[in-house]
Amino acid sequence: LLLRSFSSPSLPFLLILCFNSRRNHLPRSTRNPATMNNTPHFVFGILGNAFALFLFLAPTITFKRIIKNRTTEEFSGVPYVMTLLNCLLSAWYGLPFVSKGNLLVTTINGTGAAIEIVYVLLFLVFAPKKVKAKIGSLFAAVLSVFAVIALVSLFALHGNTRKLFCGTAATVFSIIMYASPLSIMRLVIKTKSVEFMPFFLSLFVFLCGTSWFVFGLLGGDPFIAVSKFMQIPNGFGCGLGLMQLILYFIYRNHKGSNIAEKESAMEMGSQKKPKQGGNHTHGNGNDDPGAGGPPTAINESPV
Repeated sequence: LLLRSFSSPSLPFLLILCFNSRRNHLPRSTRNPATMNNTPHFVFGILGNAFALFLFLAPTITFKRIIKNRTTEEFSGVPYVMTLLNCLLSAWYGLPFVSKGNLLVTTINGTGAAIEIVYVLLFLVFAPKKVKAKIGSLFAAVLSVFAVIALVSLFALHGNTRKLFCGTAATVFSIIMYASPLSIMRLVIKTKSVEFMPFFLSLFVFLCGTSWFVFGLLGGDPFIAVSKFMQIPNGFGCGLGLMQLILYFIYRNHKGSNIAEKESAMEMGSQKKPKQGGNHTHGNGNDDPGAGGPPTAINESPV
């Protein structure tokens, strides 16, 4: 009888039934070990959103200076535009018809996108003509790229294919956003001045990238889908933020402001005319070269 039962065609189905029955009676923590990490995962998600918001608001110091002086000086507008694109794509990815359960992603990045639009418009108002044309063209290109990605994903793709397409696009442009301050880092090394690379921006890039990177590693809740896309760009942002902090502490006491102006003029493709009379004062190192993202990053993007 035992031999006959082993040769029976119903044996595979009996084995599957027994396996599923045993699996369903296992404790939840055994079936899904990620649930053990719910608390730290939630904490890092909250921290990531808080640091992302601080990262978006960090450039207000810079724009206070820009409005007061009525010029963008040698600050770059590129990071603001790239952060805007990252926020738009991340907010789009978090919508329910693209990826379910990621509404918080849409909320924080939608807020970031609104803030970045204000920054870009203010930059265009006070930028010199040559810089204004460059940033204006980049701004138009960013809006076009987002429109194409949104329309393609909405009308040509469905289900997991749509989510994969939007998530990949958000990841790629998140890395580009984090890489946008690299020219400023090179300027700091050349001039030994941190005037155009503020401490708080670098700090929040590091904290935001670290929080979302750990959040992505932990996983285990409705954000698991987006977490997989967040690990690569936010790990990159974490490393880049750490490099900026190291540079800041190396050169924070160096007096290289005059050299920084000349080098940054070459870097940004603009020249600054010397003022006749009066005193010219420089920032205290807490002004922002651009970007809040996200990330996010810082920038932003976060989630």
